[in-house]
Amino acid sequence: MAEQTVTRAQLGEAVYHEVGLSRNESADLVESVLEEISDALIRGETVKISSFGSFSVRSKGERIGRNPKTGEEVPILPRRVLVFRPSHVLKERINDGS
Repeated sequence: MAEQTVTRAQLGEAVYHEVGLSRNESADLVESVLEEISDALIRGETVKISSFGSFSVRSKGERIGRNPKTGEEVPILPRRVLVFRPSHVLKERINDGS
């Protein structure tokens, strides 16, 4: 199975074909949506997209990890990570599509 990646340009092109906006307007719309999602996540808000899933940011505390090659203990600094939970509708579509 060949792995493919959907790009911003492809999303803009899909909006262009589906909605009928100009290519530039479609690209701007995609950029605006992605920027709004990013800004909401930076503010610590959860982003829920109906029938798709939800994005949220979770804080992880400091912990001790190990270098797998040397076995040396290394501190892993606290950080924020992005979490995506797919909706049951998306899960069903993915499983039915295989």
